[in-house]
Amino acid sequence: MPFPDHTPETAPPGSRRAMEAVTERLGYRPAAIARLAASPHALDGFLKISAIFESCTLDPLSREVLIMTMATRNDCHLCVAMHTAKLTALDADPALVAALRDRSGAALPDERLEAVRRFTLAVLASAGAVDDAALRDFQAYGYTEQNALEVVLGIGAYTLSTLANRLTGAPVDAPLAAFA
Repeated sequence: MPFPDHTPETAPPGSRRAMEAVTERLGYRPAAIARLAASPHALDGFLKISAIFESCTLDPLSREVLIMTMATRNDCHLCVAMHTAKLTALDADPALVAALRDRSGAALPDERLEAVRRFTLAVLASAGAVDDAALRDFQAYGYTEQNALEVVLGIGAYTLSTLANRLTGAPVDAPLAAFA
């Protein structure tokens, strides 16, 4: 692979501070970050947009459903492992985690979270031009217009992540191996 695992010493200067911050926060330097560091702009952009998404009004499980929907749709083995670990830390129902990892498209066991998955896929399939019925269905589960736009935000963040991980060939890090 042409993308090396950068260290703060080998990375472009614009990536070094972000790499060190991620390493300090997680306790290790993820290979995805080490490879994304080849572009300070891509690294900074992902870290900022994902932090914004993490602070939006969608609840944590809804955010993770969106992320896992993107990860399985875009076949990002790394994101599947990472967000399986995150769902596990959130004490998500194992049946939900299994359904999110399953690529068959079977409905999730939680109808409200299934509404997030369906809406995410509808936004992707229509390039954002969802029909009124899809939006009404999403809102029928208590989601708002703000949440609908936050789905678009999450899609943007995790399109960047999943595609960059695949482009760079980022492997699953040892701390996530059990979730691969």
